[in-house]
Amino acid sequence: MTGHHTLRQTEDAIGDRLGELNVDFEAMWAVSNIYRASSAIRNHLEQTVLRDTGLTWTGFVVMWVVWIWGESETRHVAAEAGISKSTLTGVLKTLESYRHLRRFPHPTDGRRVMLELTSSGERLMRSLFPDFNRQEAFVVKELDSEQRRGLAESLRKVVRHLETTGR
Repeated sequence: MTGHHTLRQTEDAIGDRLGELNVDFEAMWAVSNIYRASSAIRNHLEQTVLRDTGLTWTGFVVMWVVWIWGESETRHVAAEAGISKSTLTGVLKTLESYRHLRRFPHPTDGRRVMLELTSSGERLMRSLFPDFNRQEAFVVKELDSEQRRGLAESLRKVVRHLETTGR
């Protein structure tokens, strides 16, 4: 249970409340459960792997983006992390205070800012990610390999659709 009511109680209450409306219940259940699952997963990872690191979910995602892509412009990191540039600014202050990440001017355009992991940030990601991945495996433990691949592909389709036709 992720909230005050179980998933079944919530779905039953929604069905009772909205039963008379002409709505696409399958779409609503799918999107609602994506949201509930992502919130539950985020909370689980914050309370397990990230708890003693001082990192928030957003801080971890920012570090992940820079770890994977290397030296990057702030605007690209914000876009990849799915956050605004103003949110990134606050996250960067924290990550810099931990000496995990550093900002520096773009080599050809002083108006732009670049990010890179420090050696401390690199060490943290290398030591943290195996534990993070063990928790990812725990999250999907009830799914067999085929179900995991199917879920991943279904979610890729949702993302691709929104990237190509959404706003």
